[in-house]
Amino acid sequence: MTLTRHLLIGGKAVPARSGRTVADVNPYTGQAYATVAAAGTEDVALAVDAAQAAFDDWAALSPFARRAIFLKAADLLAERGEQAAALMAGEVGGTRPWALFNVGLAANILRECAAAITAPRGDVLAAQEEGALGLAVREPVGVVAAFSPWNAPLILGVRAVAAALAAGNTVVMKPSEDAPIACGLFVADVLAEAGLPDGALNVVTNDPADAAQIAEALIADPRVRTINFTGSTEIGRIIGTHAARHLKPALLELGGKNAIIVLDDADVDYAVDAAAFGVFMNAGQICMSGDRVLVHESLAEEFTAKFAAKVAALPSGDPADPATVIGPLVSAGAARRVAALVSDAVARGATVVTGGGEPVGAVHPATVLTGVPGDADLYHGEAFGPVCVIDTFATDEEAVTKANDTDHGLTAGIITENGTHGLRVARRLRTGIVHVNDQSVADEPQAPFGGFKSSGYGRFGGRWGIESFTNTRWITLATQHAHYPF
Repeated sequence: MTLTRHLLIGGKAVPARSGRTVADVNPYTGQAYATVAAAGTEDVALAVDAAQAAFDDWAALSPFARRAIFLKAADLLAERGEQAAALMAGEVGGTRPWALFNVGLAANILRECAAAITAPRGDVLAAQEEGALGLAVREPVGVVAAFSPWNAPLILGVRAVAAALAAGNTVVMKPSEDAPIACGLFVADVLAEAGLPDGALNVVTNDPADAAQIAEALIADPRVRTINFTGSTEIGRIIGTHAARHLKPALLELGGKNAIIVLDDADVDYAVDAAAFGVFMNAGQICMSGDRVLVHESLAEEFTAKFAAKVAALPSGDPADPATVIGPLVSAGAARRVAALVSDAVARGATVVTGGGEPVGAVHPATVLTGVPGDADLYHGEAFGPVCVIDTFATDEEAVTKANDTDHGLTAGIITENGTHGLRVARRLRTGIVHVNDQSVADEPQAPFGGFKSSGYGRFGGRWGIESFTNTRWITLATQHAHYPF
């Protein structure tokens, strides 16, 4: 029996005004996992109505009361690992370890935001006038539009709303059509059970065919003051353009073309393990996934042989099997897209070290390529699947040049046993994030998370996330009467 979920508006589960619904498909079985409401623009307006109506009371609620809600939500989420694992397997093909990682990090995001609610915020300013006090005060902006993606649904669903709510804003959330429950309604369920007031968080699900119209209507609503979006660079450009048209700030965390650099002083066995995790966790469907593994030429032969053997042995298939590492991609179409990237690279001269071939449904083999030329689509395009390219370098300068040879700039990993060597290289990479002696996939709730260049702008995480959803005001208090020239 499939699940049925409605929109969440003003604390109530309501069908779309049109009565329309859309199927939420299990990528592994190809069958409908759930049916969700397919909102129209009239539903978007109702959701913003509810968020606007709830704003004053939520913003005025004691910070300690808000903090208690967040802490309770974190505990509730942490208790629901098995429920989350079943949901992510059925909705997006997520493996159990990936689902449990989502639960743990999402709960910690809520805890970090709880701490930020009562942390000092704002500044006391030096004043020009004698006897005056200047304050820089941060206040909530109002209604925030949040767009959450499917690939790390609990992490990114929580991240899309937590800092905005913690700062005292209300939110209208549009989750991905590929995971409307996991990255939207499930998150809202947990927060509501924890005591979040009705209307503070509203969730609007939609038919994929209506996505552009729904997004544009949400951004254009004059009561929406800030937008945050996590997803592809292609769609992020559209979201950013709409936001700019209405003079609204946007926080955009977009795609990556991330490199894992194995320096000449690396431990090869550790580098193999680190790169395998960084490339193939969640079948490569992470914005931080390592598309490229750049290996010093002195280690390339040993690394490639050991890496290929490890990758070839990764279990793949049913995400409900606890042993599975390479589960299905989000859809059969996504698997065909990845296969086309591999096929194009091979046709242009690349070599398949392991994997390749055609996908089975939504499951694509874990694949390693070498010799991918600059004119192949995969050279610059984000794989977003279980595929990576090994390339070599002779000097640090060459490694940096190759790592920076992309329009993206999200993250990177540098494998080395020499921290100062790694740091020297890290400082030259044009990315928002670098991990020295680790791979590219890492996320901590207290750290500034975001990219550079075509990987977006703005930062989630810690105080940076809270600041993204506040308006800074300058307020002065004169403690004595001023003298005016006329």
